[in-house]
Amino acid sequence: MTDTNGITRGNLVPSFVLIIFFTLTYAITWGVVGVYITAPDWAASTFGEISGAHPFFFLATWAPAISAFALVLYFGGSAGLKAFLGRLRLWRLPPLWICFTLIGIPVVFMIGSVLKGGPLLAPMPPEGAGAMVALTFMMLFLGPIEEFGWRGVAQPILQRHVAPLWAGMIIGTVWGIWHLPAFFLSSTVFAGWNFFPFLVGNVTLAVLVTPIFNSSRGSLLWPMLFHWQLILPIWPDAQPYDTWLLLAVAVVVVWWNRESMLCRDTAVTAVIPASAGVGQ
Repeated sequence: MTDTNGITRGNLVPSFVLIIFFTLTYAITWGVVGVYITAPDWAASTFGEISGAHPFFFLATWAPAISAFALVLYFGGSAGLKAFLGRLRLWRLPPLWICFTLIGIPVVFMIGSVLKGGPLLAPMPPEGAGAMVALTFMMLFLGPIEEFGWRGVAQPILQRHVAPLWAGMIIGTVWGIWHLPAFFLSSTVFAGWNFFPFLVGNVTLAVLVTPIFNSSRGSLLWPMLFHWQLILPIWPDAQPYDTWLLLAVAVVVVWWNRESMLCRDTAVTAVIPASAGVGQ
């Protein structure tokens, strides 16, 4: 059975999938990290110390993508998954957002670092430039992969029901709290951070990426590049100034784009592009 647009109803990604997505994502990440929090000695002796190179670290980090792929495949089949991944090819974006993603984000880190008396770029590691390049490349396969879930599934579904601004704030809150167990692991960088500024930062970033996401008509490419910029090791440590600078930028962005941020008329709501004829 098809609707008036020729979309197979059986392949629709319904809104209740959002709850399943959040539940699966939390279950995977909190389950993995929870073992190391509640039984650290047993976990370390059985599976090894968790670190950035541990398979469990990747499993916990990739939980949003794993959940997204499983749900898209279930509701859209292989054709739906192919169409979903086709959103990686949506590269058109207004020049202003391209400049903000590629130049604006680094400038914020640099200004924040200078404000705290730091350098414009992160110091070169003792291993040399090769190690920095390798780490930069590896980062592409960590945080950015999360965007298959946050912007791939959660953002479109939420925007069916609330304005983009509120969708971004909801995702930012869920995204921030999702990281909470990592703050209790001494082996992670989060252990030395304060959670509240981190949460504020996550909400801010989710709001900032929202107009980029909608302006690119649901691209996964640009949110992934945005996310990559946030964790590139070449940018200096600018905490806490980067959080407050980005918050100020977000206020300006929301005000400047208030019509689109507070209205669902132009918001992307399709998980699987309808043009592919397999669902939404």
